[in-house]
Amino acid sequence: MSSISSTQLPTDTWITTTWDDYLRVIEDPAYEKAKSYYYKGQMRIEMSPVGNDHSRDHSIVIYAIHLFAGIKGIDLNGHDNCTYRKTGVNEAQPDVSFYIGATADAVPWGTGIVDLDQYPPPTLVIEVANTSLLDDKGNKRLLYEELGVSEYWIIDVQKVEVLAFAVENNGSWRIRQSQVLPGLDISLLEEAFQRTRQMNHGKVSAWLLTQFQ
Repeated sequence: MSSISSTQLPTDTWITTTWDDYLRVIEDPAYEKAKSYYYKGQMRIEMSPVGNDHSRDHSIVIYAIHLFAGIKGIDLNGHDNCTYRKTGVNEAQPDVSFYIGATADAVPWGTGIVDLDQYPPPTLVIEVANTSLLDDKGNKRLLYEELGVSEYWIIDVQKVEVLAFAVENNGSWRIRQSQVLPGLDISLLEEAFQRTRQMNHGKVSAWLLTQFQ
């Protein structure tokens, strides 16, 4: 088994390694604040600092989904940067994820890393892409297909666009209305993001409230 030196570890790219080496790397205190992924014998450690644009889109999408669910009476639980693991096989740490409907309460309080051999995968997974768009559309999309999520969104920060995919049977296709949040048009979310470029989140939140009611 080849060993990887964490001091020389390339980040923000996929590198071939064993599961055991991957676990050793992510337990290194140097990567305490990193995001980590493992897929098909490769790991990706993301160390890029989260800037203003990424963090603001991250914030408003969480608010929008919680608001929509509350108004429409949809059961859900949201997860911010949660880690999902199939031991020895796959691991992902999406920016945002939700358990919706029948699985809303599937993961109990007191759970650390979500063991996907014990719990179902999240219903909806979202990646906010400012510098990672190609990877979010590539390997991460394949990873989430394999994990069995029902829906995957990519928020393209630079183009102010939402790429939404329905996922089924290890495949995915583009959608313009959410299937797991019935009645939620992707175009409305895109308009909300566009408005955040011109006005603050308080005003955008008030606008979203009028659209959802």
